[in-house]
Amino acid sequence: MRTDFVLREVLTGLRRNVTMTIAMVLTTAISLGLVGTGLLAVRTIDRTEQLYSDRVEVQVALTADVSAADPDCSQPICTNLRTMLENSPLVEAVRYESQQQAYERFQQLFAGQSLADVVRPQSLPATLRVRLADQATGADAVRAAMADQVGVRNVIDQRAVVSQLFDFLGGVRNVTFALALVQAIAALLLISNTVQVSAFTRRTEVGVMRLVGATRWYTQLPFLIEAVVTGVIGALIATGGLFAGKFLFIDQLLSGIVSNGVVPPVEVADIIWVSPILVMIGGGIAAVTGYVTLRLYVRL
Repeated sequence: MRTDFVLREVLTGLRRNVTMTIAMVLTTAISLGLVGTGLLAVRTIDRTEQLYSDRVEVQVALTADVSAADPDCSQPICTNLRTMLENSPLVEAVRYESQQQAYERFQQLFAGQSLADVVRPQSLPATLRVRLADQATGADAVRAAMADQVGVRNVIDQRAVVSQLFDFLGGVRNVTFALALVQAIAALLLISNTVQVSAFTRRTEVGVMRLVGATRWYTQLPFLIEAVVTGVIGALIATGGLFAGKFLFIDQLLSGIVSNGVVPPVEVADIIWVSPILVMIGGGIAAVTGYVTLRLYVRL
């Protein structure tokens, strides 16, 4: 097989149908960019779950009178509640957070916002922060044990808050994949049409090649390579778009919650991990689509 002939035919095909090639590359890039965004969302969800696996706590907020009168949990009411929790086999550790400590943490979380200037230490309850040994049943057990206890204001399960965050990230992932599917269909149609047009414009020279003994596979190969090249270029553009999106938008958008440890940052390594997947998807789908189109619609 003459490699120089195949390469020359590929370059000729790409140059001859340049507008359709550009449209196919851009559509593929958008589709793969959305797929990459969805994969980054999946990776972020996994890392967020790991981040919160040992941080999710149950907060037993104390009443205002107990909070104000007991800064170090040395009074009988707070001590009894803490002992009750520590004796539970479902509890790993109990940490007391006074009103002043809660106020300092609040100031760190909302630094620079007007809300930080309004809140005073007396506005926040002292809290017994309970780390669970059993995440599955521990929260319900703590809630049941603390119900109607003297000095308990309410019980807050942080898993409910975290689940809302996971639901939001999952929604972003699902919407992104749905849009990627629509764009992928458009890319497949463009690839199919481009291959058909390219084959039609070179039907005479391909016919001559078949008459002199060229195999069907030999005459089809340039068209397949054209499709693969456009798919790979689209994947590379999509990867570049992910890098640009990270540095220009994502880092600024998530800077606040990332600095506070709410969600992990999107790292360059994450995009590097996604990029070969996009290249394989782009090249693979283009090759399969081109081959099926040539077998079903084009007689070479």
